[in-house]
Amino acid sequence: MGSKNEVKQKISKEEKKLMKKQAKVKHILLKHEGVETVSHPSKSLVIANGGLGNGVGRHRLLTVLEQCGKVESLVMPPNKPYSFVTYTSTDEAVNAYSSLSGHEISSNEWEQKITLYFSFVDKVELKEVLPPALPPGLVIIEEFVTSEEELAMLEGVDWTSDIANQKSLKHRRVKHYGYEFRYDNNNVDKDQPLPGGLPGFCTSVVERCLQQGLIKHKPDQLTVNQYEPGQGIPPHIDTHSAFEDEIISISLGSEIVMEFKHPNDSNVQVMLPQRSLLIMSGESRYLWTHGITPRKFDVVQDSEGQKVKTISGNIEELTLKKRGTRTSFTFRKVRRNACDCAFPSVCDSQQSQEKEAAPQVSVLGVEALEKEYVHKVYEDIAGHFSSTRHTPWPKVVDFLVTLPDGAIVADIGCGNGKYLGINKNLYMIGCDRSKNLVNICGEKKFEASVCDALDVPFRAGSFDACLSIAVIHHFATEERRLRALIELTGLLRSGGKALIYVWAMEQEYNKKKSKYLKENKNNKEQKTLNIQDGGLKPDTNTVLPVHTNRTTFESRDLLVPWHLKPSTRPNSTVTSKQSNEEEQGPRSVYHRYYHVFHDGELEGLCRKLENITILQSYYDQGNWCVILEKS
Repeated sequence: MGSKNEVKQKISKEEKKLMKKQAKVKHILLKHEGVETVSHPSKSLVIANGGLGNGVGRHRLLTVLEQCGKVESLVMPPNKPYSFVTYTSTDEAVNAYSSLSGHEISSNEWEQKITLYFSFVDKVELKEVLPPALPPGLVIIEEFVTSEEELAMLEGVDWTSDIANQKSLKHRRVKHYGYEFRYDNNNVDKDQPLPGGLPGFCTSVVERCLQQGLIKHKPDQLTVNQYEPGQGIPPHIDTHSAFEDEIISISLGSEIVMEFKHPNDSNVQVMLPQRSLLIMSGESRYLWTHGITPRKFDVVQDSEGQKVKTISGNIEELTLKKRGTRTSFTFRKVRRNACDCAFPSVCDSQQSQEKEAAPQVSVLGVEALEKEYVHKVYEDIAGHFSSTRHTPWPKVVDFLVTLPDGAIVADIGCGNGKYLGINKNLYMIGCDRSKNLVNICGEKKFEASVCDALDVPFRAGSFDACLSIAVIHHFATEERRLRALIELTGLLRSGGKALIYVWAMEQEYNKKKSKYLKENKNNKEQKTLNIQDGGLKPDTNTVLPVHTNRTTFESRDLLVPWHLKPSTRPNSTVTSKQSNEEEQGPRSVYHRYYHVFHDGELEGLCRKLENITILQSYYDQGNWCVILEKS
């Protein structure tokens, strides 16, 4: 009798433990994944721990699930630690819930036991997701080499000789032909070719690429990479100055999933089948990074012999596939001149040219400096600048929408009028130093005038609120920045408020990178500088450094390049003379002067203002910001 009670008590404890674990799993699914479970039985269940993110493959999971009934669908979202199963009947789902909760299954990838936990869900929402398009300029040709050619190329690489020309890197084995690619500077020594040139076993493949018009340049450099399962290569862009446009790569021994990523963070997972040819040219070669994540399994479409396509879309077909040993043969043509591609923000050639041609600001008064590197620049780039300034910053919008209806607001340095129409219940007027930007405001039916922020032609004490967004940092001395703040706050009535934004020296704050840094794909050091730390001094010899876009600031006073698109007109009203000048080749790179503010600097300036209270000071996406009130 006692023995039966002990068994009953033991089972009860196990059940309680399972129920407690399931309750915890439900909470985690809801909190972190937004998956809402239900207490009543249904045809569909969510399977915690039974996902591709846990290394559980589709076929292995189906084998377990089909023990309880006919599976209508199995949805496995990529990289998630759960999946969804729908049975043909509620009874079958109840059977799975009762008999499989707490069931252990071995992981495909990690070769360890994983416990499954089941919970009912009302329905499984399937959003039809079209597979993303391949990056522009990316071409993949299946079965480009025969199995005989594949064997000849793999056997042709002698990993036991020419040790000087091969390396065993942390994540792969590498061998070079023609020229050695140096990983210390991501370039080749163009004056030091390797003896022997390209190996003979590659000749037929290269000739075929040329005959079929797949490449314009005959390659003279080959890098062979060998990847074992679990190895990969970090995301990168092949150095612009090192190689010509087309880069081709042949995948032998095994297929692989390669990830391509755009600077805007969009990414495309691309299947490279065994014996396929990959061609990167144009945007896919120059702008997108490509890399291979080090892992032993890839998430792929569950189809027989997957062909070339992107991995996405249909999560009813995703599964895991074990990697094999893959050897890539990547052919390039060494570049003999500077790269002039259409992607200067990530081009080392063009950024080097910018710095070599850095404007020398010598014995130049601050007013002349601002005229040359602020006023003139914005006149010329107004159209292009306006086309990139269409999304209002959320916290500026918040400030405007909280103002009372009928408030009179001045936007000093309004640019293209991005904020003038945000709140229709306000009376807003703008002004800007650039006539062309003010003309754009007029085209949008906004009220704006041309003026200098140091001498605003509006009546003092007549505004309920003022904006100064990304303006003060264009003044070259602390004295002029303070004068601009005095002029701005002088427009406010008693109780009026002003919102001010300036660019921050600290582009990484509270361990988070600003959007400006996140879009960087080409870190480079800034040139040394020779300026006064507190800002420019009038009539002193000064050399301003040219900043490399999308990198941290090394100086507080600097010139920031603006790359003008060739098709962009300098202003909204173009004369025939201006049009002819554009056709002859307008200036493409402009430099804007900035003084970037360090933490506390803007507040310190504002404390020098009379009858002004700092209501709020904060950091917003790479900018220091204050809200002031006039007492």
